[in-house]
Amino acid sequence: MKTLLRGLLTAFLFTVFAVSATSAIAEDKVVYHINDAEHQALAGLRNIRNQLDTVPDSKIVVVAHSQGVDFLMESYKDAATVGPLISALHARGVKFEVCEITLKQRNLKKDQFVLDADFTPSGVVELTRLQQKGYAYIKP
Repeated sequence: MKTLLRGLLTAFLFTVFAVSATSAIAEDKVVYHINDAEHQALAGLRNIRNQLDTVPDSKIVVVAHSQGVDFLMESYKDAATVGPLISALHARGVKFEVCEITLKQRNLKKDQFVLDADFTPSGVVELTRLQQKGYAYIKP
């Protein structure tokens, strides 16, 4: 009986250590939600830069819809400020997703956006899908 209990305890401790070790090396996955470029974009980009400076292997997706897509447009009023940040973050693996429903509703064209932008059929659906895949949700 003691041998059985000792074996069960050993198996339990091994499982706890294995789960802890796996959790410790799990990749950080974050989705940043931008729906108001004027009030959220620059702060969000700086937050992303800080996160990557602290945890360089973070997997980060920025989902923009509604008025949030503006900062990814070539004609954005603060393009000189956010443009270099977008390019630098994209070079570090950050994905920038623009909502195609917003494009349709605002009569925008894909060629009005910076080259670093990708497109998703629905920003809200993309946010939901990423959260279901374990991405932490941040709204700057």
